[in-house]
Amino acid sequence: MTRPHPARRGLNRRQALASLAGSGVAGGAFGAHADTAPARFVHGVASGDPYADSVLLWTRITPPDGAHLQPVRLRWEVSESADFARLAASGDYLATHERDHTVKVVAEGLQPGRWYHYRFVSEAGEVSPVGRTRTLPPHDSRDPVVWAVASCSLHPNGYFNAYQAIADLDRVDAVLHLGDYIYEYGAAAGDYGMRNGLALGRVPEPAHEIVTLGDYRQRHAQYKADPQLQAAHARAPWIVVYDDHEITNDPWVEGAQNHQPELEGDWATRKATALRAYYEWMPIRDPGTGVGLSAATMRDFRFGQVASLHMVETRLLARTRQLSYGRDLNWSEDASGRRVADVEAFERLRQDPSRQLLGESQIGWIEASTRAAVAHGCVWQVLGNQVVTARVRAPNLRRVLGDDMINMALASVDDATRPRLQQMVEQYDLGLPVNLDSWDGYPAERERLYGALRRAGARPVVLAGDSHSFWVNTLSDEAGEKLGIEFGTTAISSPSPSASAMLPGFEIGQVIAAQNEEVEYVDFGPRGFLKLTLTPEAVTGELVGVSTITEPRFQTTVIRSYRAEAVAGGVGPLRQI
Repeated sequence: MTRPHPARRGLNRRQALASLAGSGVAGGAFGAHADTAPARFVHGVASGDPYADSVLLWTRITPPDGAHLQPVRLRWEVSESADFARLAASGDYLATHERDHTVKVVAEGLQPGRWYHYRFVSEAGEVSPVGRTRTLPPHDSRDPVVWAVASCSLHPNGYFNAYQAIADLDRVDAVLHLGDYIYEYGAAAGDYGMRNGLALGRVPEPAHEIVTLGDYRQRHAQYKADPQLQAAHARAPWIVVYDDHEITNDPWVEGAQNHQPELEGDWATRKATALRAYYEWMPIRDPGTGVGLSAATMRDFRFGQVASLHMVETRLLARTRQLSYGRDLNWSEDASGRRVADVEAFERLRQDPSRQLLGESQIGWIEASTRAAVAHGCVWQVLGNQVVTARVRAPNLRRVLGDDMINMALASVDDATRPRLQQMVEQYDLGLPVNLDSWDGYPAERERLYGALRRAGARPVVLAGDSHSFWVNTLSDEAGEKLGIEFGTTAISSPSPSASAMLPGFEIGQVIAAQNEEVEYVDFGPRGFLKLTLTPEAVTGELVGVSTITEPRFQTTVIRSYRAEAVAGGVGPLRQI
């Protein structure tokens, strides 16, 4: 289908007061004066973290000019009907400067498996957009479950057409966002995504790399002002987890690739600042007393007896610093002058059992929570994970293309790209993993995760974001015993990996799939999302692409669909349908 870039619509203050006059929630209900300058709802509404009897509601109210330090009182309402004639839940809230006037409330006492409408009303009578949300199904439900799985939305690089496509779905029970909801980079001509950003007028706010609390809040605000993202948030409840760019690129416990302490201050301070803004601006339940912000991302949800969803964290809790081919792979010259790499020494580093991604406590939590879900009767145990899990060795390009084609490719690229392409070809010849930031950089930890899932009796479906590519994978342990399957979603708008960009017209995804036993399919090209349908009998993944991110009108296409059945003791083979 073709969709225009949606225009914003909303009630003005007079319409809002008239429509609410009979409901007792207009401006007079708060004691507001007629001449009070209205606060405004310019960042939409959202809901998230649904349970069978409750759901979190979110908005942000923008105070009047000159009153940014003043609190704003508002009312929230939940109803099964769009006219809000009968309320299922309601209450008052005081939005304060300390939380950037963001609003989070938990609507309780709801019925399981129901769709609800919700809205917010300011003390001056301004009415927010209306959102729809859904509670989790009853504990014994075996009805189908439909999710949209998204990741990686780089605002300057293009329109959020994939978010609009999610909003336009005929059915979606929840949206799972696996991270990189915002990006931290600035607006300089060479910054990430700015080639498109300058052409489209999608310039990051603020224009520099975000570091301070005010910076992170402003960047979240810019994203939430996007009408296509607002439409997706208003469509269904979201279940979210951060990846790296909500903080900064490629973090680990003690630092990050894109954090320079001498220029950007203390790492722990920046991390805490970014997480504070994240919890203010995202529809995720705040951590309880004594629970750290990053640890609060670990939570599980049961969609009846069809599926349990377990959200995990792979960046800040336990991650050992990523290995780097440039830093950790040593090269030398042999007697003939040929460059050779010390692959054996590098592999000792990569296989080091002390390297962590989740950490012992989180793996223990995964084992306990999936075991409980199995005992409850859930057919599928789904991990909401950030990075690709399957074993993916870099494709041997020289073997596929031959020296003549490689030389032609090197001659055709510009001077800036040529050294990177040469390095990629040379490195790919070694048969090492393509991405050390993924689970391939932590193979011992992956085996620990697989052991926990096997001990729990789980039937795992792992979801992945981060890679800006579609993946359909089979997961097996080091002994070659199959454990489960993996679906990776492509980006909403972030660019394709550099390998495909440097070899235009070359289907590198097909080569990766052909040379890796665990990879059934990979596609670097489309932007879009994953639609996942789960039943007691099978799980089906539809790879949904949008035709463009550089024009506001677009079409959606199901590029491929794969299905795997629940079989005794595990997951059946992936089959294209």
